[in-house]
Amino acid sequence: MPRGDKRLYTDKQKRQAEHIEEGYEERGVPEDEAERRAWATVNKVHGGGEKPGGGGSGKGEDHEPMRKGGRRGGAR
Repeated sequence: MPRGDKRLYTDKQKRQAEHIEEGYEERGVPEDEAERRAWATVNKVHGGGEKPGGGGSGKGEDHEPMRKGGRRGGAR
């Protein structure tokens, strides 16, 4: 599968990436960098595409990367 191919991602993952990308663009991040960061976040959360054959197939989700700035206030 060539790099950048999104066939093994679910519709939910694609929607999440689009939403994350829009948030970066609203904060002034260039479009190509916003897209790169959005997919990096989706991959970190899901471990890759969740359809069979993808790296994240059968794994749980880790929502920690979607927290703004990580944990705030010194919480451990």
